[in-house]
Amino acid sequence: MEVVLVLHNIRSCYNVGAILRTAEGLGVKRVYLSGYTPRVHDENLVPHLREKIDHEIHKTALGAEDLIKIIPEDDIKTMIVKRRTDGWQIVGLENNINGKLCQLDDPRIKEKLGDRVILIPGEEVGGIDPELHNLINTFLEIPMRGKKESLNVSVATGIALFGLLY
Repeated sequence: MEVVLVLHNIRSCYNVGAILRTAEGLGVKRVYLSGYTPRVHDENLVPHLREKIDHEIHKTALGAEDLIKIIPEDDIKTMIVKRRTDGWQIVGLENNINGKLCQLDDPRIKEKLGDRVILIPGEEVGGIDPELHNLINTFLEIPMRGKKESLNVSVATGIALFGLLY
């Protein structure tokens, strides 16, 4: 299975860095950054702000930001529609969604999703932007056994990637 990540509206540089490090370590080749997700090496930023963001992402990415292909995307909806038309399964990593929901521990999850997946983790506070919901083929949920209903976005993304790729 090939998995591409879309980090849309992820707030924290540290979460972005941790996701990049985990994704690179698990073999993800491409990550799209969209919305207000902080972008590493962003030439559109003034130098002092770019250095600050790069430094914060690097604290948790530890160099992975230079090993993985990072693609800034201003029009995430168009990109998703194009990839979906090309046969990619668009999967939202989210909890508490009605309908189109698969559990990560479903033994047939890989068979259900196919060979090419774009994974969109929900952002830290509000989850996946509701404007993207109708573009998503299925929502993936990590089963929880404790009292907490959610995980940090970087932890959840790592668990989902491992579950999908291994």
